[in-house]
Amino acid sequence: QVQLVESGGRLVQAGGSLRLSCTSSGGSIDFYDMGWFRQAPGKEREFVASIWWNGHTYYVDFVQGRFTVSRDTATNTVYLQMNSLKVEDTAVYYCAARQRQWEPTTRASDFAYWGQGTQVTVSS
Repeated sequence: QVQLVESGGRLVQAGGSLRLSCTSSGGSIDFYDMGWFRQAPGKEREFVASIWWNGHTYYVDFVQGRFTVSRDTATNTVYLQMNSLKVEDTAVYYCAARQRQWEPTTRASDFAYWGQGTQVTVSS
């Protein structure tokens, strides 16, 4: 059973940076597709970025050039580096995992494992 634990969320000013971490236990991330999603109050959970078992990365348009997803397979940790943060980036950020597939996805329903979330608040 894969367990995911996120950390790194906090209050930051607009224009600032944060790095979120997601540590996985119960399975090597080499065999999983890892995703980052976020959910703002009153909104649907939405895809942010992902890094696939083969290292390929995907980003939603509104974070392209600002966010970077990476992984450290030695520590089973996935990172989301967030730069040039905007007030609209405020949300609970979730790490998610699914067993590796050949077809990429941005659908939350395709991910079987989820962390508890970490709050990111960007102030103006």
